[in-house]
Amino acid sequence: MSRTLNVIRLQLINRQTFIWVPLIVLASAVLVSVLIYAMIPTSEPKYGGGGQAPLWVFFAVGLSAMTMTFPFSQAMSVTRREFFLGTLITAVLASAFMGVLFLIGGGIEMLTNGYGVNGYVFHLPWLWEAGPLGAFIVYFALALFFFVVGFTGATVYKRWGPVVLTIASLALALILVGLAFLVTRLEMWEQVWIGILDLGALGLALWGLVVVALLSVVSFLAFRRATP
Repeated sequence: MSRTLNVIRLQLINRQTFIWVPLIVLASAVLVSVLIYAMIPTSEPKYGGGGQAPLWVFFAVGLSAMTMTFPFSQAMSVTRREFFLGTLITAVLASAFMGVLFLIGGGIEMLTNGYGVNGYVFHLPWLWEAGPLGAFIVYFALALFFFVVGFTGATVYKRWGPVVLTIASLALALILVGLAFLVTRLEMWEQVWIGILDLGALGLALWGLVVVALLSVVSFLAFRRATP
């Protein structure tokens, strides 16, 4: 366990990757969003998706956690299981940190009437319909999902190379397109959207955590034989 904690410390040595870069991206997204809201001549509430910007950073963080830190860890006699577990715990902690920031941002927007321009980046009605805890889980699950997707992609690349990663990506894209085609042919889009609305943001986030768990298993199986 002590060596797993050392992996967490190792991942957090470069705080720019896990903390400062996501914070800068988030602050920039909020600033740009507020400036855009201020230019819209309406008194109606204005909503935007700027809060998702740091999530794409987490995808890159997941990539770098594997490609940059893993080779260094092997020189420190850290086992693959310890590195994998420590990295995943680091991702959970960083995602929880982003979830807390999401709640703080939503609280600020409510107290300031949307930064004085009735514009909202964090307090989006659909995400907050299950309350603050539900909003936290949604943002936490999204951040963790992006990290694990990036980490899994990097693990597949390290284990089998770019050709297999490309084939797997194309196969996944074809599966998604095939599902969309099937739903269209069966004229089931109405049922799909009703199902999504019934689940709500919290329900989708909980299913997202199931996907995260499955991707983690795939990543670990590939990681056992990945080369630094």
